[in-house]
Order: sequence, then C-alpha cells, then structure tokens
Amino acid sequence: MTLAAVLLAATAAGSHAQDQPENFYEGKKVTVVIGSSPGGGYDVYGRLIAKYLGKHIPGNPSVVASNMAGAGSNVSAAYIANSAPKDGTYVGALYMGAVVEPLFYGKSRTTHNPAEFNYIGNANTDYDVCAVRSDAPVKIFSDLFKQELVLGASAPGGATYDFPMLLKELLGAKLKIVSGYPGSREVNLALEKGEVQGVCGQSWGGVASMYEPMIKAGTIKLIAQETAEGYPYLTKLGVPLTSDFASTDLQRKVMTLFYAQTSFSRPYVVAKEVPPARVAILRKAFMDTMRDPELVADAQRMGLDVDATAGDVLQKKIVELYSAPKDMVEMIRRIYASN
Repeated sequence: MTLAAVLLAATAAGSHAQDQPENFYEGKKVTVVIGSSPGGGYDVYGRLIAKYLGKHIPGNPSVVASNMAGAGSNVSAAYIANSAPKDGTYVGALYMGAVVEPLFYGKSRTTHNPAEFNYIGNANTDYDVCAVRSDAPVKIFSDLFKQELVLGASAPGGATYDFPMLLKELLGAKLKIVSGYPGSREVNLALEKGEVQGVCGQSWGGVASMYEPMIKAGTIKLIAQETAEGYPYLTKLGVPLTSDFASTDLQRKVMTLFYAQTSFSRPYVVAKEVPPARVAILRKAFMDTMRDPELVADAQRMGLDVDATAGDVLQKKIVELYSAPKDMVEMIRRIYASN
C-alpha cells in the first residue's frame, strides 16, 4: 500500500470514529439554554443539571448554562428550534406553559412548534401553590370569592400568570394579576417588598427554597395547591386543592386537564433535527444525571425536589395530552382568548 493510500485510510478511519454517536461529544461544549431570568426556580434546576450533565455524556463535554428569558420561555424555545445548532449541543430548559401553548391557548407560533421538539427529560413534577403575605386581606382561599388579591406574575405562558387566570375566569376568584415581571425571582422580590400581595403558579419546591424562613415565621402563608393531586406533605398540613372549590364536575375535569402539565413542569428539549442517536445519548445522560448521588445531595441541601421523567416517557405524555377531549380544550382556550 502506498503512503498516500495509508494516509487516506487513516483519515477515513479517524473521520468515521468522529462520526460515531459515542464519540461526537468529545471536546465539545453543550449549552443548556434556560428560558427564565437568573435566580428563579427554573434557573436553579437548570444550573444544577448543567453542573453534572457533562460527566454522564460519553466524551464528557463541558456544559454551561445560559439564560434566555422572554415570552414565557418561548424566546428560548424559538432559539432552540431555529437559530441554535441542530447537532445536540444546545438543550432548552423550558416553562411547561410553552409546551402546552398551542393546545390550551390556541396560539400557533410561526417560530416553532413545541410538539415537534425531541424531549430529553423532565426534572421534576411540580406541585404549584398559591402563597400570600400575612398582611394580605386574603387569609384562606375561600376569601378570594369576596375579597380581591393582587398577584405578581410574569408573562402569559408562564405559570404565575396562567394558573391564577384559570382560577379567576373558571372559578370566579377575585384576582388582580400584575404581569410583566421577567421571572419568578422578580415576582418573589415584589412579594417580599409588598408591591404585590401574593403569587400563584409557583412550584412548592421553589417556594420552599426561597420562602422557608418567611413561611416558618408566618409572614408568608400557603392558601392552596394548584395541582390535580396534592403533594402529601402539603396535604398533611391542611393546604387545600384549588379544585376543591369547583362548583361543578365539568369545572373539576377542566382543572384536572389543565393541571396535567405539572407532571412535566421542567422539560428539557432539543431541536427536531437532532439525530436520533444523539437524542438517545442525551436522554440516558439526563436520567443518569438526575440519579447522580452528588446531584441528589446538592438538591437536598438546596431544598429541591428531584422527580425526573425519562425523555421517551415524556414524549408520550405530550402526545396523549394533545389528544385530550376537544370540548374541554375549547373551554380552556376560551378563558385565555379573552386575556
């Protein structure tokens, strides 16, 4: 064999090795694009996962976290779908509201279709709550039917806006929703400063980690759980479900359907064009990361729940949700069409 032939064969072999899925990430950088502002619950989870993800991806790439807030994380979703490389080096950490937007809100964005993403996994199941300041006029949830409460919220598409809007329009709760805060961190600061009286649609894990001293001191009070099934700890404390205040069976069914999204409250996605072999690698790496003893220990220290869902299971959940009864979907859409 001539020297040229040997070199050509070696080059081809090297190129082939680099094309193998298990070798792709070696020497690469993976970016986790967090669809919220720094400091909130989504950001905390995203950075925790980014800290350990690289050690579980073959080739051990470096992993960095970057924030891209806006439009209920639809800005970051559009970036993943359109602008970011489609090679599996960019992972989006999205709000659950961005995933169900076309279904529940009837909004078909020209920039992206969330149903077309490859779902890598879900960080935890959320048990969202309504929390109020102790000096607010509302002391228990039933007070909302006779006394107005001022809530802080992000933009439509974010849980802090969409969840209380359901209570306002479906149940008739007297809520004034002040939206426009960049993320949950800014909503929390507004609550602490007294700019607003409460917040709904925040996960219990996030509330516990940010408000634990205030809850223990009694300056922040939980008045309801916004979820289909209560979190055992909160139920034991006597925090009621918002669906307990539904006046009809149809209202309860609609709330159960809407709250189904909390089962994938922190979804991680890549673009639809990412090769299936790399999607499989990232899905396995995600679950290995969520089971990593070091991550679990960190989460416990930070007061975060870790209840991960595998990417293929999550993908099936999205398909099932988008097959929900049309009459109930239309009922939800009418609520948000007028807001």
